[in-house]
Amino acid sequence: MRRISIFFITCIFLVTPFFAQTPKNHSPSDIFHEIQKLNFLGTALYIAAHPDDENTRLISYLSNHVHARTGYLSLTRGDGGQNLIGPELRELLGVLRTQELLAARRVDGGEQLFTRAVDFGYSKNPKETLEIWDKEMILGDVVTAIRKFKPDVIVNRFDHRSPGTTHGHHTASAMLSMEAFDLANDPNAFPNRLENTDTWQPKRLFFNTSWWFYGSMEKFEQADKSKLLNVDIGTYYPMLGLSNNEIAALASSQHLCQGFGRLSSRGSEEEYLELLKGDMPQNNSNLFEGINTTWTRVAGGKEIGTILDKVEAEFNFKDPSVHLSDLVEAYQLLQKIADDHWKELKSKELRAIIEEVGGLHLEAFTSQGYSNPGAPISLNLEAVNRSNKKIMLESVFINDAILLNEPINLKDNKLFQKELKFNIQESTNYTGPYWLMEKGTLGTYKVTDMELIGKPESPRAFTATFHLSFDGVKIPITKDVLYKYGRPDKGEIYQPFEIVPKATSMLKDKVIIFSDGTAKQIPVTVKAHKDNVKGMVRLRIGQEWILDTPAQAFNIEKKGDEQTLFFTLSPPASEDEAYMTSIVEVDGEEIPKELVTIAYDHIPTQTVLMPSEAKVVRLDIQNAGQNIGYIMGAGDDVPTSLEQIGFAVHTVYPEEITENSLDKYDAVVLGIRAYNVVNELSFKQRHILDYAKNGGTLIVQYNTAGRWADQFENIAPYELQISRDRVTNENSEVKIIAEDHDLVNYPNKITTEDFKGWVQERGLYFPDKWSKEFTPILEMKDEGEKATKGSLLIAPYGEGHYIYTGLSFFRELPAGVPGAYKLFSNMLSVGKDNLSKKKQIKG
Repeated sequence: MRRISIFFITCIFLVTPFFAQTPKNHSPSDIFHEIQKLNFLGTALYIAAHPDDENTRLISYLSNHVHARTGYLSLTRGDGGQNLIGPELRELLGVLRTQELLAARRVDGGEQLFTRAVDFGYSKNPKETLEIWDKEMILGDVVTAIRKFKPDVIVNRFDHRSPGTTHGHHTASAMLSMEAFDLANDPNAFPNRLENTDTWQPKRLFFNTSWWFYGSMEKFEQADKSKLLNVDIGTYYPMLGLSNNEIAALASSQHLCQGFGRLSSRGSEEEYLELLKGDMPQNNSNLFEGINTTWTRVAGGKEIGTILDKVEAEFNFKDPSVHLSDLVEAYQLLQKIADDHWKELKSKELRAIIEEVGGLHLEAFTSQGYSNPGAPISLNLEAVNRSNKKIMLESVFINDAILLNEPINLKDNKLFQKELKFNIQESTNYTGPYWLMEKGTLGTYKVTDMELIGKPESPRAFTATFHLSFDGVKIPITKDVLYKYGRPDKGEIYQPFEIVPKATSMLKDKVIIFSDGTAKQIPVTVKAHKDNVKGMVRLRIGQEWILDTPAQAFNIEKKGDEQTLFFTLSPPASEDEAYMTSIVEVDGEEIPKELVTIAYDHIPTQTVLMPSEAKVVRLDIQNAGQNIGYIMGAGDDVPTSLEQIGFAVHTVYPEEITENSLDKYDAVVLGIRAYNVVNELSFKQRHILDYAKNGGTLIVQYNTAGRWADQFENIAPYELQISRDRVTNENSEVKIIAEDHDLVNYPNKITTEDFKGWVQERGLYFPDKWSKEFTPILEMKDEGEKATKGSLLIAPYGEGHYIYTGLSFFRELPAGVPGAYKLFSNMLSVGKDNLSKKKQIKG
């Protein structure tokens, strides 16, 4: 398991983040905090575009100080971002970032929602964003989220009035929120989405502004603030021993793959909210002023509120179980109210509090991490009542099937344990993110089950419902069935229990480049997910490509073992692109899937079934030079891609760089954002530049402007100013402005045809100012913008060459874009010819 070396403090309402699935132990302070939230009947919804866009300070304040039910609606799952902690990109990055959002909400006390919008990469304006997203679909998702969540107040992270000044996704999220505020209460708007919910009208809509949006603190101080609320979100929680800002910092630090780990702040801090719609509160620090947030809001709620207010006022921190009878009575009354929305929400909260004050421990777990449809499993039940109250366990259901039907008297602190056999139904779906089950579009996920839309993750395959009796009052408490095990170096560990196919296959390389007509051996690894699996593996590909055999048999005895089979694939004579799929056939079922595991300590382990496929490319490409040194930055798969076209790529560790250690390489490449994330480079820069000066070819891929160590006066040997310039349209026109330069002529002729088929973007963080030593090679622009020439720059330096590029090779090469391979090969080949002697790796 990959480990993230950050230590998190655990405190009230925070689950232990080291193993995020671990059930939480509740202190009396935790329980009292939950009772405070139980007695507040108000809801807030924060809306933005991406994971890490949310203001955790305000979400935590609303949840933990105001005690409102608080949600964060992130329109996307962040698929288009980058990953500082591992290899996951695109769909898998979206899965990781979804779990990081859930981890953040476990810290700040909020809830998480989504739409079907895909983060397709940086967008410069909301018009483009809404076209790619399919505005009506995503607007409908926002409307549905509001109707289901029923917020009294909505807070937008971004300004709907400033298109073009920030990420198009940002502005689009605010624009959609503005429209949805009114449409949510219109029965004629998206009527097909009203089958399982009702219309709803929020009371107020705010924009979470700050001085930054005004351009300067001076302009903000001079601005009209008659429509602004200001809230001190630096409040201190004495029972927790933490301030709101400390909790917020812990929450935002869950976004590790985006590098959002940060220091805590303390003391008063103001947040500003500009009223956009609805009535202005008289109290300019209370978002809910004038909104009934007591139990009298609900018909029949007054009596419930009287009981629960008394529990809160007289809460016994030494023995919370003394309140059990009152809480059970309130639960009985709650079942009689007619308002289904509040009955469902508050019943769930109340059941959890009853479980906690009763000192109840209820678990259903297996000792295996996964199983298959139709298979039997052993299920362990545990129940213990750690109070002196009379509690009976009447029965236990797994989903709708009764598993235990013998009343058990749960005596004070006496553990009840039972191991039972359970058969998984053949019709049980495989585990996986519901939004990835079917192929979507560039801008939207395809989700056919309307009830799933908006949920942060797929419901677990199995839940255990413990039917309990409290002095004759029956209350069901539901738990996910989990996988529990122990490790000597980590202790007790909980993870999700997964349903997977009997076997899956994996193609090792997701892009396979044929630089000539020579056949290649294609390894296909089959993994068994049950004992004694046998079947066939087939490769499916277009007719222009020739396989020595289309299918081979496999036989694996033990679950978890693998077998690798080799197929020989011959490419066509001319350039071509195709997709090859690996299919496992077991017991009459075809499984064209690869099982991918995402494992980090700060999130529950994720199991994702992805298409088992690879892109194959027949490419006429030439190389000069052979041995490449690669210094990793924020993480990319460029080295693997370069090996595909015949380069020998060697990882260079910064701490091992010495005066002449790089001389053995034909070229040295720095990975994306290397200067941003590898502090050691600040001490090795002189050796790196000397390598180029002494005759080497140095290639620096994009870095975020200005975010490198103070020791750097410049990351280049000459003046080079990195800007925020980027070209986001992957189909934008590219002009070759240095047509005679070797970089676009040797060893491969580069034409504008080589910029077809690019994905997500052209590039980012292009320089906008450079010294005369640099030669710009390309010119490109997005529609309606001034052309930029900073995407690819080259300068002679001493006897060698320095190249800086913001082109997104880290996206294009793993996507198998032929022109990107040719251009990168030319960059590596600068200063060489076919007669140059290859340098040899020493040692």
